[in-house]
Formats: sequence, C-alpha cells, structure tokens
Amino acid sequence: MIDDLICPVAEHEIGTRLDIFLAGKAPSFSRSQIKRMVEDGLILVNGKTVKAGYNLKMGDEVYLKCKEPVPVNAAAQDIPVDIVYEDESVAVVNKPAGMVVHPAAGNYEGTLVNALLHHCRDLSGIGGVIRPGIVHRLDKDTSGLIVVAKTDEAHRGLAAQFQGHQVKKIYYAFVFGNPKEDEGVIEAAVGRHPVDRKKMSVFSKRGKEALTRWRVLERFGFLALMEIRIETGRTHQIRVHMNSIGHAILGDNIYGNSAKRVQAVQDTKVRSQLKSLKRHALHAGQLAFTHPRTGQALKFEVPLPEDMEVLRLFLNEHIESKFRPTG
Repeated sequence: MIDDLICPVAEHEIGTRLDIFLAGKAPSFSRSQIKRMVEDGLILVNGKTVKAGYNLKMGDEVYLKCKEPVPVNAAAQDIPVDIVYEDESVAVVNKPAGMVVHPAAGNYEGTLVNALLHHCRDLSGIGGVIRPGIVHRLDKDTSGLIVVAKTDEAHRGLAAQFQGHQVKKIYYAFVFGNPKEDEGVIEAAVGRHPVDRKKMSVFSKRGKEALTRWRVLERFGFLALMEIRIETGRTHQIRVHMNSIGHAILGDNIYGNSAKRVQAVQDTKVRSQLKSLKRHALHAGQLAFTHPRTGQALKFEVPLPEDMEVLRLFLNEHIESKFRPTG
C-alpha cells in the first residue's frame, strides 16, 4: 500500500453517499474504481468497512488506502500497431477493426495490450495485470483512436478527464435509413438489457445518463454516413442509441439485425458490397484531451479506414441515381 488519504467529513457533507464524497476528494479515481475499492476493504469509515452507498455522518473519518500498481503479466507480442503519438506519459493508437483492446476470456493473445507491451515497455500498471495502460476501450470491431497511459500519474490524470467528460471523441458510422433531420441529439440512459445481460439497452431500470449528438454527412437513401459525438462513454452507447432511434449501425448484428437488412437490399451489386464489410461500420476518427503531465491541449484525427472508405466511394458512384434523395 501507499500513503493513506484521510478525509474528515464536514457539516455540509453530512448525508452524502460515500462513493460520491470520495469522487470529489480523489478525482483521479472513477466511481467504479471507488466501488471496487470499497468492496476490497480499501476504504474504511472510522476504521470499519461500509458499503459504497453509506450516508456519511458528522465526525466520520474516511480512510482511503491506495493500492500499489499490480505488476503486469500479459505477454508482449510483436504485432504491428499504428502509434499516432507517443511521449514518456501517453501513447495514442489508431486501433484496427478486429483487434481486442485487452486480454480477456477467449482473447488472451493478439490484443492491443499485447502489442503495446512490445512497443511501449513502460506502460502504467494501474489498469490491472491484464489491462496495463488502458484508460478507455473501443469494441473489438470498432476502429480508430484510443489513448493509453504509460505512467501511473498519466493514468490517474486521464481517468479523471474521462470521469469528468472532458475528453472529446468523434466517431463516424454508416447507419441504416434516411434520417428526416440533418442532425439530432439522443438523451437516453444506457444500462444492462433487462433480459439479455450480455447486451445494453435504453430500457434498463438502472441505466446511467448518456448523451449522443449526431449529424448526417452523406445520404444514400437507405444508408447514411454520420458524424457522432458522445458526451458520455457508456458501454455500446453509440450502437444502442442509434438503434433506439431506428438508425442501427451497418454490420451490427447484436443491436441492429444488420444481416437481415442487408439481405433485403435488391440491388445485387450493392448487397454484395455491403456484405464485404466484415464488422460494424463504426470508426473513432477524432480524439482530444489535455495532456495529463504538461497540461497541453492535444487533438488527433485519422481518416476513415480502408473498408469504410471503399464503401463510401462505392455508394457515391453506384447509388447516385437510384437511392440518393432528390428533395
């Protein structure tokens, strides 16, 4: 353990939940991290273990024991990785579609972490033994920009920015349908699906607030290319939100029943081209954050990956006369 953080409870803080209280006192830790620390007995109130929802009382003293970083034991692998930016604190990577971010059940090798351990041997250990340096994630089939912490200080700083919704992320996606408006906002809580626990849903009773802004870039009648900005970073947020308004992402068979929709396309050339896309058409194209050590504002942008750009060019050439709306 490293030095304890002792937080006495002031009068105006009486009745505050323990996890909310600590989120304000130790912003480098997320609410989920604080909850796990409570469960692990690393957070005590007056020397005793309590629940994360404990309501603080006058005179309470909160002890926060910070864990030493766990030694990394994921295997380094010589896998090509597109590093867009790197210094002694952080690395920004353009992750390809099909690559899992960190080792997990069924994917212990060939992940972004395995690749980074070979290229960046000084990753932060705060993310755990199989998630070194990982501050946020992208789905396996989502391509694009992800920032990785190389020091524990950077990890805490980036985690605080994500927790405070200060990191700006812009995605690009092909979605089904022809939106009536050119832009819009989706504000709907996202949580575990009430029946299928492997999925997320906007109908969860315990969903967390989530906000997504979208703008149409190009229209192809039965498909649209969108720019999507997320104000929050809930699991599968974009995929769930877009499906909830009737514009599921192309290639998403978990939330959008994409295979059935593609099969219904009558033009054989178009149908064949759509089938050639072997993943959901979602790309994290822009990422902006404040450097956790220097305070410098950083912004990165990468173009559409080859599979999505090929599709965009094909649609522009082939669907102009048949599907593009004229009004």
